[in-house]
Order: sequence, then C-alpha cells, then structure tokens
Amino acid sequence: MKDQDRSVLGEWRWRRWALGSRVGGWHRWGGQREGASERVSGAQGAGGSVRKADFQLNSHLLTLENIHKIYHTLNKLNLTEDVGQDNHQTGSLRSCSSSDCFSKVTPPRKKRRPASGDDLSAKRSRHDSMYRKYDSTRIKTEEEAFSSKRCLEWFYEYAGTDDVVGPEGMEKFCEDIGVEPEKVVMLVLAWKLDAQNMGYFTLQEWLKGMTSLQCDTTEKLRNTLDYLRSLLNDSTNFKLIYRYVFDFAPEKDQRSLNINTAKCMLGLLLGKIWPLFPVFHQFLEQSKYKVINKDQWCNVLEFSRTINLDLSNYDEDGAWPVLLDKFVEWYKDKQMS
Repeated sequence: MKDQDRSVLGEWRWRRWALGSRVGGWHRWGGQREGASERVSGAQGAGGSVRKADFQLNSHLLTLENIHKIYHTLNKLNLTEDVGQDNHQTGSLRSCSSSDCFSKVTPPRKKRRPASGDDLSAKRSRHDSMYRKYDSTRIKTEEEAFSSKRCLEWFYEYAGTDDVVGPEGMEKFCEDIGVEPEKVVMLVLAWKLDAQNMGYFTLQEWLKGMTSLQCDTTEKLRNTLDYLRSLLNDSTNFKLIYRYVFDFAPEKDQRSLNINTAKCMLGLLLGKIWPLFPVFHQFLEQSKYKVINKDQWCNVLEFSRTINLDLSNYDEDGAWPVLLDKFVEWYKDKQMS
C-alpha cells in the first residue's frame, strides 16, 4: 500500500476512534464499546442529539470506507501498469490516476470529420426531396378538401353573370361531366341538389347540394357519379327519387305531368327494372290521357313492385286508380286477341 493510501486510511481510523471517544466508546479500534448506553441514558435530550450526530457521521465514514474499497478494487483490475525502472522489482505496480483509468476504460471519441462538398450536396438533396414530398402532400390535401370558394367559381363557369345555371349552361355542364342530359343519373343529381325546376340549378341549390356531395370541381363530380347511380339500387332512395321527379319535372305552375313528359320520366326510372313497362308505354300512347296526376304517378310505382307479370294477383276491386284498371283491362284483351 502506498504512503498516500496509508495516510488516508490512518486519518479515517483516527476520526472513527475520536467519534467513539465522544459518544462513550462507540467503535473503538481493538476494543469494545463500554458504558456508552449508561452515559447516554443519563441525559435524554443531549443523548438523542449525540446519537443522531453519531449516526450521520458514521454513515459518512462508511461511505468513505466503501469508496476506498472501490478505489483499491479498481487497482486490482487491469487499471495498473508496470513501473519497469527496477529489474529486481518486476512485480511492483503503480496505481493509475483517475484520468489514466478513464482513458483506458473509455474509448477515445472520434472527431467528427467535416462534411465534404459531395456529402453536403447529398444532404441538401435529401432535405429538398423531403420538403418537396411534404409540400406536394400539403398541396394534395388542400386540393382534396372541399372549398366553398372553389365551388362558387365552378358554378359561375356555367351560370355566367347570372345566379342560375340555365339550359345553355346545363348543356355545357353535362358535356363536361360526361353525362347526357336525359340520363337517369341527372335526376339523382337534381334530387341531391333539391332543384325545383327541371333544366335549372340556382346558386343556393348548387352550393347546398355540392357541399353535401363534397364536390367543388368537375373531376370530383365525375368520380361521384357511380355513387349517385348506386342510390337507385336502394328501394327507399328510389321511392324518394321517384316521388321527387313528379314535383321536379312539371312545367312551371303545373300540378300534373304532361303525358309526354310522364312517359319520358317513367322510361328513365322504370324502363330497365319493370318488364311490363313497354306494354304500359303502349297503353299510354293509345289512351286519351293528356296528363298524369300525383296519385296515378305514385300508384304506377306500387303496381310495378307488387303485381305479377301475368296480372294474376291484381284486384279490380282494390284501391287502384282508374288509369291502372283500364290498363289491366286493355292488356288482357290484347292477350286474348
């Protein structure tokens, strides 16, 4: 053990011996504690403070002892080096200083090499690429989000200086979205916009309907057409659209549908789903009916959904309108002839 270590240990032992002397023989080196408890119990107040001071100092000394043990444990590990000055004392070792120990345990940190020109350009390129990707994503998100301003600008492409899209604007509108005006999907779109007059879309109807569809460009509406067509496959939606058409299609201030308009609308709505429609269309053409009222219109849909193709379940005494009674009679006579 080096002289420095002996002096540290000696000083530590002396302090511990001095502590034992103050409290009446606690932890004397080479002896036992004698009579400490009798002297301490003589004065309860002073004894309590002495025991507290003894405990704190003893804790500090134990900590120093542990540090000293750790210090010599490090010396026993590969943290010593040969002196090499005296050939006869090959086994003598010199304890390493704290800086030497840490230099052996901790590997040296590599200095960061300055980035070359190529590295800097590559780094800038990566940053630019990330920024462009973020910017394009942000722009794409803004384009996908519905914009009332963009929807308003889109409306005036067809309305011009007016606040309504008229027949000319409607024709251009249908051409842009790739749909013929007489297609049934245009009736569904008008229903979604809650348009009041056939062939016209007001500004209020446009904004309200396109907002519900989240469409503010021609492209978005094109992508929504399949959804609009699918609404016809739902029986509840179909019935709502069917009834809406009767209020939408009549000429201004008319409460009934002109027979020609009725045949056209029935063809759009029922032509592909009601097998008897061609026969019913023939009946309307040869009949003397000039208009169809709302009750007749609604009952035609119910008739197409509930009556068999051979009309076997039709009840002539039922609450069907006269129009359908005459159709059944005309159809049976035609079959017999």
